[in-house]
Parts: sequence; C-alpha cells; structure tokens
Amino acid sequence: MTSGVKLSVLDRSRVRAGHGHAEALRDTVAFARQVEQLGYHRFWVSEHHGVPGVAGSAPTVLAAAVAAATSRIRVGTGGVMLPNHQPLVVAEQFGVLESLFPGRIDMGLGRSVGFIEAVRKALGHDKSDAEEFGPRLTELLGYFTGDQAVRGYPADGLRVSPFVLATGAGARVAAAHGLPLVIGSFRGEDAMVEAITGYRAAFRPSIWAAEPYVVLSTTVAVADTTEDAWRLLVPEAWAMAHSRTRGEFPPLHATDDILARPMTNRERTLFEQSLRGHVHGTPSEVVKALDDLLDRTAADEVLVTTSTHDRTALLDSYRLLAELYR
Repeated sequence: MTSGVKLSVLDRSRVRAGHGHAEALRDTVAFARQVEQLGYHRFWVSEHHGVPGVAGSAPTVLAAAVAAATSRIRVGTGGVMLPNHQPLVVAEQFGVLESLFPGRIDMGLGRSVGFIEAVRKALGHDKSDAEEFGPRLTELLGYFTGDQAVRGYPADGLRVSPFVLATGAGARVAAAHGLPLVIGSFRGEDAMVEAITGYRAAFRPSIWAAEPYVVLSTTVAVADTTEDAWRLLVPEAWAMAHSRTRGEFPPLHATDDILARPMTNRERTLFEQSLRGHVHGTPSEVVKALDDLLDRTAADEVLVTTSTHDRTALLDSYRLLAELYR
C-alpha cells in the first residue's frame, strides 16, 4: 500500500431526486464535518452555473459556511472558474476567507466557462475567455503579493494556497506559475500521465511552491462487495448519460430506479461508458487499483470526487477509504 499520500474531498453539492438545492447545500456542510472526523486533509466545493443537478454555484460563499462549521480540515474551491470573474474580486473574496480562517484556505482555480451557450451569455463570457486564464491568474496572484497598481484588500500580503485545476493546457499554466496541479483522467489516463510529466519538466519554482505538487482527482467507491461499490457509481453515470442525450444535467436518482429504466441503445452505450475509468470495489481491490494509479502518476495527494444518491453508503465509502490509508 502506498504510504504518505494525502486524501481529500471535492463535493459538488449534488441534488438528489426528491430533494431540493437548499438541502444539497446543507448536506455539503454536514458532509464536511463528517469527513473532517475521518481525517481527510482538504474539503473543496465547486462552481457550476445553470445546472439543475448541482447546487454549488457560489464556491467562496459555500467555502465560508464549510470553514465555519469545521475546525481543522483545509477548505477551498475546486474550483473558482477564473474566466467568469474579475481577478480583483476573487482576490478580495479569498482575502476575506483567509482573514477569517487563517492557515486553512485553498484557492483552487480553473479555466472553464459556462457549460452551455445560454449560461455563458448570462455570465457575460464566451469560450474564448478561457484563453485568458494565464494572464488573469498572474493578475490574481499579484493582488496577494502587492504587484498590482490597485491593492486587493484584505488579500494584500496574505498567503492562501493556490492550485490550478487543469488538463493539458492548464497544466502548462500551472508549471509556468509555479503552482500545484490538480488533474483527472477526463481525457484518458495516458493523456493525464503525459500532462503530469510535462508539468513536472516545465515547473518553475515560485513563492507559492518550491517544487511540483500533483493532486490526482478521481472517483473512488469502496464497499463490502464489488457489486455494492459499482452501484454507488450508477447515479452519476446515468446523470452523465442523460446530459449527453437530453442536454441537461439532472439530479441524482436512486440506483434501483435507474437500473429499472428502459434505455435506448445510445443511452445504454453512454451509460456504460460513464461507468468506466473509476476506482471501485472492495477494500483490497481499491487499494490495488489506487496504488497502481499512484505509482504511475507519482501523485502527492488524491482528491476524491465521488457522489451518489445514497448518502449513507457514500459516507461509508469515504470511511472505508480513510481506514485503508490511515
């Protein structure tokens, strides 16, 4: 078993069928308290706009609620999508968080824009804005170091912990700025390993990080049986398949309800594709699969992104995983 790896959590405040957005947000805060007790290192929240199945649309606001409800675990964003915001405002928000919860705040930053054109229009941005991520990141960091003409109070002089959420292009930006990298296998494991290798080779030490630091983002589902672990993956996999056939990302439905649904051939294909590439199984199976992935990537930390309809089973999965790497 790989030793010394840190385990962290990204929770997207997923809405469950029959439950509302407000409950999903309260579930996130309660979940943060639970995983803190289990010994997880970080708890991050996400930014999604105009997505009916995700309540997490204002990550810095939600991070403040999480930090106030916990005492030890690091709290941050996975991430704030910088093309959607003015860097000064982001710096001020994280300056407030760091001032209220000193030494516990992570500033995870991404380059994505809205999921669909209507959302991008409502945000006042378009796809091309993602290309400005690098310059916006430079500006944002400058408000903490005092290198901008405008002083970003209360961020000025503070040291939050910045991270870049990335694929290939974002990994190059993280290396150029000397920042830790958060990366998943969305484009395949080989592409992820290639991006990590390139990041390490191009990394330039900075005041934020003296050496490369890789956080591996992945779904991990652990249960007493392989079948039960697989069942944890079903609600999110169906939501992904639904979004690709219907154009809308839905709330999570119960596994039994999904498996009883008739599916078109296309839906079935997309559903089965969405079930692949995740770490799942019994404790021994998960240790082997996750250790193999850690050996291949030499990652310093694992950011677990699992979500499912059954929150009791979800907490049990996170508990079993924490016990494996304690």
